[in-house]
Amino acid sequence: MKKIEAIIRPDKFEDVKDALKEAGYGGVTVTEVEGHGLQKGVTQQWRGRQYKVELLPKVKLEIVCPDREKNKIIKAIMESAQTGQVGDGKIFVYDIAEAYRISSGESGEKVVEQESRALSAL
Repeated sequence: MKKIEAIIRPDKFEDVKDALKEAGYGGVTVTEVEGHGLQKGVTQQWRGRQYKVELLPKVKLEIVCPDREKNKIIKAIMESAQTGQVGDGKIFVYDIAEAYRISSGESGEKVVEQESRALSAL
């Protein structure tokens, strides 16, 4: 299993969500975060004074999926989140050793497989 973490622009969230749904994957955790990479913040003006905003709003998506779905999910995120500008974000991929469904006690890859199957049934 893999955990995919994507940090994206807030204005691209709906596009990414729709792309993931179209790719057949709906299990996602979303967190509003702040940060900067190469973008290094922006300078703004308020009441005649300039100030630098170093931490910019971003959205973090977390998805756990079977290994075989990793490339499809990454492609959906890349294509829908990309603007070609600095600040589009990053994608990180981690190995997941175990997964458990709390409600039923199930474990293993079937815990995350059912999320993609449930979405395709809608």
